Amino acid sequence: MNASETSHLTYARVAGFTFIFYIVAGITSLSLGSESQIGNLLLLLQSFSALVLGVTLYGLTYKQGPILALLALTCRVTEAIQYGESAIYFAVSSLIFSLLLLRGKLIPVTLAQIGVVASVLLLVVLPLQLAGLFGGSMSWSASITWLVWLPMLVFEVALALWLMIRGVNMKRLKMAESGQA
Repeated sequence: MNASETSHLTYARVAGFTFIFYIVAGITSLSLGSESQIGNLLLLLQSFSALVLGVTLYGLTYKQGPILALLALTCRVTEAIQYGESAIYFAVSSLIFSLLLLRGKLIPVTLAQIGVVASVLLLVVLPLQLAGLFGGSMSWSASITWLVWLPMLVFEVALALWLMIRGVNMKRLKMAESGQA
């Protein structure tokens, strides 16, 4: 395995672990509430995780579309520093990274397609919630909120496990690096 393959495998494994950490920190902080000091620490760690995810996913996908990968990275950075309505930046970055993973066939096509669908679902429903529909802005007491986030949870957990165990399709990455893909 050459240095480039080792780097990409490292990026994939770090991203996979970070996805799991990000999910656990987010759900735990949500259950603890905003008044908890531990909940606040977990929100800080979740923000840092968003940055790590942005950088590692950028490192894996920039050959598939450098400008789009940069936009997705920028959305992840904005998600990390934007409290309040950061979910929309999350959804945009997830959509772009999923499209780039799909374009490059860096992960199984079906998995990438689930990411695209889950992201689009969020991008449709989140603005409607901001407009006061479905229980208002990110109301976790509304069942629609849980339903629209469930496909994203499934996608991110499956992607995390895939990245930690299998990494990305090195053959496709090499083709992209040589300009053949």
